[in-house]
Amino acid sequence: MQQTSGHTIKAFDDDIERLRALISQMGGLAEHAIGEAMRCLVERDAEGADKIVANDKKLDALEIETERRAVQLIALRAPMAGDLRDVVAALKISGVVERIGDYAKNIARRVQQLDNGTKIEPLSLLPEMARIATSMVHDVLDAFVERDAEAAVRVCKRDQAVDDFYDSIFRTLLTHMMENPQNIGQAAHLLFVAKNLERVGDHATNIAEMVYYAATGKHMADKGDKKVVE
Repeated sequence: MQQTSGHTIKAFDDDIERLRALISQMGGLAEHAIGEAMRCLVERDAEGADKIVANDKKLDALEIETERRAVQLIALRAPMAGDLRDVVAALKISGVVERIGDYAKNIARRVQQLDNGTKIEPLSLLPEMARIATSMVHDVLDAFVERDAEAAVRVCKRDQAVDDFYDSIFRTLLTHMMENPQNIGQAAHLLFVAKNLERVGDHATNIAEMVYYAATGKHMADKGDKKVVE
C-alpha cells in the first residue's frame, strides 16, 4: 500500500476481512441452494424449488455489496501488489459465486418439469455429483479466506471426478433416450441438471486459479485443453 502507518494497515486489514466474510456468506448460500435444489429434484418438492428461485435474490444483493466495497477499498486505500490482488480476486470471485447460485436456481426450475411417475437411473447419481462439486466450492472459498495456494491446487485436481460423473450420466441418459423415445423429455431435463453441476465444478476451478494468483502472484499451471465457458 502507498501508506504504511499502523492505522492505515489495520484499516485495510479490516476492509479485506469484511470482503472475505461477504464472499464466505455468498459461498454458504450457493452451497445450500445447490444441496436444496438436488433434494427438491429427488423428492419432487416443487414448493421447496420455488423458494430456491426466490432466495437467489439474496445472492444477487450480496454480490452488489461485495462489488461496492471492493471498488470503495481500491479508491480509498490504493492497495498495491498482494493487497491489490486480494481485492481484485474478491471482486471477481463474487461474480463467479453468484453464477454458481444461478445454476442452483436453474436446477430448481427443472423440478416441476419432471414426471413424478418416471424413475430414471441417473437421478440417483446426480446428488453425489452435486456433493463433489459443492465441496469444491466450499474448499476453494476456504482457500481464498486463508490465502492457501496449495489448497486451491488440490481443488482443481478434483474437477476430473465431476467430469467423469458427467460423462457417465450423459452416456446413460443417451442410452435411455435411444431405448425408449418416451424418456427423451425427462432425460433431457436430467442432462441439463448434470451440465449445470459440471459447470459448478468448472467455476470452482476458475476461483482456484484466482486464489492461487492472489496468494502467489503467479499463474497456476495450465489445466490442459479444457476451456471453461459460461
